[in-house]
Amino acid sequence: MLEIDWNPIIFSIGTLEVRWYGLMVVVAVIAVIGIALLEARRTGFSQDIIWDVGLWAVVGGIIGARLLHIIDRWDYYFYHPDQLLNFAGLAIWGAVLGAFIALLIYVFIKKISFWQLGDIAAPGAIVGQAIGRVGCLINGCCYGNTCELPFSIVYLNPNSYAPHGIPLYPTQIFHIVWNMMGFCVLWGLRKRLKPQGSLFLLWLIIFSVGDFIVHIFREGEPFLLGLPQAQVIDIVILAVVVPLFVYRMVRYHTQKPEAEVQEINTSGQNPEG
Repeated sequence: MLEIDWNPIIFSIGTLEVRWYGLMVVVAVIAVIGIALLEARRTGFSQDIIWDVGLWAVVGGIIGARLLHIIDRWDYYFYHPDQLLNFAGLAIWGAVLGAFIALLIYVFIKKISFWQLGDIAAPGAIVGQAIGRVGCLINGCCYGNTCELPFSIVYLNPNSYAPHGIPLYPTQIFHIVWNMMGFCVLWGLRKRLKPQGSLFLLWLIIFSVGDFIVHIFREGEPFLLGLPQAQVIDIVILAVVVPLFVYRMVRYHTQKPEAEVQEINTSGQNPEG
């Protein structure tokens, strides 16, 4: 049994609290951009575009994460409208979807390849998700159901969001381990997985599968068919992405082009894909 008595608040000034969760989000963003820059350098893609996309994705991710959290907990926010803008709660799928929409808007405006950019971002994105879950672990949010097994965790600090003194499933650790395993898969396949865009789709598949499984051990309000919101989104994403992934892979390998089309654009502008 792991006991966590770590104060999730780094410091506070009046009513303003700076939490480790917020710091981990910042570290996660740095990791995502940093790994994407490494991939951009390796593929010859414009690093200036990565900086631009990073800003768009951060803004879109924060807005999406907050909106989805509010929708999921609407029964609370309906009676506490003063809490709508405090950003105390964020939904991980909201962050993914918000960043995804921001990415779509950016590539549409700039006329660049969505698939190429998605492949470059995928390995860093899953690392960022793992780092974000470290913040969840310290914060006590996203906690699991009651657990009597030896690997349970118990929160002792009164500032933690999790129930105090009750053994819980270490769902945050489950998320961290799964995402880092996913990173190893994506990193190992990034140079040879074809066609372009496959790495991005594989990231969505890996994350969705892990998120669905981990939510079995987490508390959550029923959203649809008795499932929490996150698992419903996982199912929808998998229903769309898995057939698309398989279709694109089969089409690519059955066509067997005599000469592979050049997929890397050194300028980062108008790449094929």
